[in-house]
Amino acid sequence: MRQRSHNGLVILAAALSAAVVLGCWPAAAEPIATHPFSEALVTNQTGDSLSIVSLADMKSVAEIAISGNPAGIAMSPDRKYAFITSPESKELVVFDADTRQVAKRFNVGEGPLGVAAHPSNGLVYVADWYVHKISVVDPLAGKVVAQIAVGDSPSGLAVTPDGKSLLSADRDSDAVSIIDTATNARVKSIPVGKRPFGITIDAEGRRAYTANVASDDVSIIDIATGTVVGTVPVGHRPYAVALARGRAFVTNQYGSSLSVFDLDSLAPVKTIEIGDHPEGIMADATGANVYVACWFDNVLMRIDTDKLTVTGEAAVGDGPRAFGLFLR
Repeated sequence: MRQRSHNGLVILAAALSAAVVLGCWPAAAEPIATHPFSEALVTNQTGDSLSIVSLADMKSVAEIAISGNPAGIAMSPDRKYAFITSPESKELVVFDADTRQVAKRFNVGEGPLGVAAHPSNGLVYVADWYVHKISVVDPLAGKVVAQIAVGDSPSGLAVTPDGKSLLSADRDSDAVSIIDTATNARVKSIPVGKRPFGITIDAEGRRAYTANVASDDVSIIDIATGTVVGTVPVGHRPYAVALARGRAFVTNQYGSSLSVFDLDSLAPVKTIEIGDHPEGIMADATGANVYVACWFDNVLMRIDTDKLTVTGEAAVGDGPRAFGLFLR
């Protein structure tokens, strides 16, 4: 029987896989949104694997053993590497997306979950659920270079497009932390809804959207002022948010649905019925589609953002989470 945990960390025994030597990539790379995405890299937490899905035909083309209950994921700016958190083995896994091999893995604390990559300086940020800190990681060296104290049980992470600020959804503090990436200093804690989990920043770096699991709503933050400028009711147990074509798309875990609302008026647009227990969600580079991992159905679903209908699905591994940025 599959386990579903309240805090997002599923604890299962797992063995570590072998690692190969990691090559290097440029610290500054062309922005990820300038080229269309061709693949989805879906972390399968209870399956201890990573599914690779071709977006052209929505077919799973590979499933790679990862171990450690992989959950969170982020891509390097050049899309060559995926950074994957494995909570059970307490590691960050660096995955070479071109060769489809694990390149490196190393300890990053006690409960790594959310992960985000800086757009230009080569660093990666990992939220540690248990020690209430964010680890600043040099993935080439395979080590933690700094730690930042935040609120309780940090979950989702996101970096502004200019790389100046890191935002952390501090779930058990009902708050979002803003961190100055130049100094690794926490500069503000912003009260939001109850139990914020996933967090997404818009392309302009102006607003952040956090899905609040326990209050069934989304808080909208003006990053410059550090204030909540709106709250939108959504479905039951919202998990994460994607932004596309002037709309927000929110996965409702217990509602088996997506809530869609307008970013300008904040008015509801539609509720879309999808697979069982939707979790990770991300929009493609054009905003024409969003992709959703459905935990209990073991599928990745594609939703047309204009028609607001499901247009495809791909079978993936067991317990897909895809928590973070998983398209390349």
